[in-house]
Amino acid sequence: MLCVVKFPIENSADLYYNINMNKFNPFNRTKNTAKTTSSTGAITHLIVGLGNPGAKYTHTRHNAGFWLIDYMAQEHSVKVDRVKFRALCGEIRIGDTRALLMKPQTFMNLSGESVRDAANFYKIPPQNILAVVDDANFEVGGLRIRASGSDGGHNGLKNMIYQLKSDQFPRLRVGVGKKPHPDYDIADWVLAKMPEGDLKKIYPVLQDCAVAIELLMAGELELAMGRYNRT
Repeated sequence: MLCVVKFPIENSADLYYNINMNKFNPFNRTKNTAKTTSSTGAITHLIVGLGNPGAKYTHTRHNAGFWLIDYMAQEHSVKVDRVKFRALCGEIRIGDTRALLMKPQTFMNLSGESVRDAANFYKIPPQNILAVVDDANFEVGGLRIRASGSDGGHNGLKNMIYQLKSDQFPRLRVGVGKKPHPDYDIADWVLAKMPEGDLKKIYPVLQDCAVAIELLMAGELELAMGRYNRT
């Protein structure tokens, strides 16, 4: 079963999120006129959302990376359903840059294997690999963009660093809420479904992530960090 998140929808009883915010247009342009797909030119960037495959994980906090990929796919009117590199993939073009959207299907702790295979195939350096992950150190609605660094306790990032033999890749960490108390098991927390009220706070973060990714791909790291970092 292919599990995706569509934004927005009207029926909260459906599989998808009931978040009615469909007027976002960061560049004041008609939707998709400057975001077209094309088969010409080489793929130079990977946009990787980390998560776990399967319907039971679709709405869990740990799947924030998958939500971002689903959001970008919808914005670019593409499907992320081609199986390659043990991931669900789709291609987008942002300006003159061609990128591969990826949702690794290896489960979170082995995500780096999928990313490594794609990076080796397209000969993409770490600095052109953008990872989007959940972060339980930040409140819901938080966002932290960094050019590089440690895994910060995130097993998906840990495996990416191990498989790429580098931590020099940008990452966007989406706040999914802190544990309710210190003794709460972190695995139970991130693998639990996010309440609908928190999902409504996440949607604007996904919008910001998508614009930040465009800035990162244009080499505007400092601008992206200054504009969108918040915890």
